[in-house]
Amino acid sequence: MKNLLSFFKGNTPATVGTTIVLVFVLLSVLAPWITPYDANKRVARGHQPPSAEYILGTTRSGKDVLSQVIYAGRISLLVAFGAGLLATIIAVLVGITSAYVGGKVDSFLMFVTNVFLVMPGLPMIIVLAAFLGQVGPLSIALILGIFGWAGGARVLRAQALSIREKEFVTAAEVIGESRWRIVLVEMLPNMVSLIVGTFAGAALGAVMGQAALEFIGLGDPTVISWGTMLQWAQHSSALIVGAWWEAIVPGIAIAIFAGGLTLFNMGMDQVSNPQLKGSKNLKRWKKLNDELEAQRREKLAATKRQNQGGVSTV
Repeated sequence: MKNLLSFFKGNTPATVGTTIVLVFVLLSVLAPWITPYDANKRVARGHQPPSAEYILGTTRSGKDVLSQVIYAGRISLLVAFGAGLLATIIAVLVGITSAYVGGKVDSFLMFVTNVFLVMPGLPMIIVLAAFLGQVGPLSIALILGIFGWAGGARVLRAQALSIREKEFVTAAEVIGESRWRIVLVEMLPNMVSLIVGTFAGAALGAVMGQAALEFIGLGDPTVISWGTMLQWAQHSSALIVGAWWEAIVPGIAIAIFAGGLTLFNMGMDQVSNPQLKGSKNLKRWKKLNDELEAQRREKLAATKRQNQGGVSTV
């Protein structure tokens, strides 16, 4: 808890971004209890403008826009977090394996990573989704996750290569610790900020990619999400007939949520990237770095004492 508070102290982008994301998550979880109407049922005439009764107006089919945008967040957030989690897992596996094993394994994994990096992401996703036909949220999350890991893998590999040369990793190898333990106990804890940043970046790309796929008609039109709301607004010519709220509201929801993820990612960068640290964050980073260095020196000293004890026994 102390480290968590230390992370947010003086880190305005992380504080604001986390607050925005948590508000969206809370609204999505509480959607059945806080929405004024059933998102799937007609409640009024079509294209009713915003009013006291219908705060964000109604769609062409007479459904409440406020209820729809809150319910839509459940699907959009699930896709964003699901795709972000999948992309992060692949990035961590590829990046750390490539850095720690090295040799031909490193060359092969970086070749695959570079192939995914140079491929035009969104066009490839559109082609694949079009080949599969109308795809549901789960399929979209899988597609976006599979195509969204390469950039994070490169960053994590670079960090893992740096940690790989640290004294505490060398000491763990000398005393015969297994590779799995070295990776999980020695290396991963020192990469948490980058891993979380990778997840935030992948989730940001996923929420935008989902909206794009569904807007052009490649998603499931029966599922309420921010992308399908934009698609429905386009089909009903909402902007042309003056019903701007039907198109603007889901667009604003996407923009605010994406902005929250971006700010959170900026906050993580201020902790993990020394070149981005301001004066307040620099002091905090130095303090955390000193604590980590003290822990490493203590672990190295304990290892040396253990080795000396083993030699004396022999």
